[in-house]
Amino acid sequence: MKDLGVGLALTAVVTGVMYVVWGTEALVPGLTFGLLAAVLNAVAVALLKSGLKGAYAKTLARWGMGMGLRLLGVALFTLAVVREPEMFSALPTAIGYVGVLLPLLFYEMRLLR
Repeated sequence: MKDLGVGLALTAVVTGVMYVVWGTEALVPGLTFGLLAAVLNAVAVALLKSGLKGAYAKTLARWGMGMGLRLLGVALFTLAVVREPEMFSALPTAIGYVGVLLPLLFYEMRLLR
């Protein structure tokens, strides 16, 4: 649950910065894809945590599932930008997703201690 809280805080910060730069047109993509990144990462971390105590193959499989979830976010980004370009401009949408996901990936490194 702590991972999701960090993701929500990052979503608020990234969306706030995007609001200052682009105005109201950045709110929907920032919030939508920031929340998507936070949720996908929280699920990926939960998968990884459940596999850390097991064999290496299990840990690697869980890590792969988590990366697949994050890749699903990239596919959803592409779909949103192509299908609804008026609502999801490419740059604010990408920054909303990557701006939340990248710090969360670095934050995830604490599991390896």
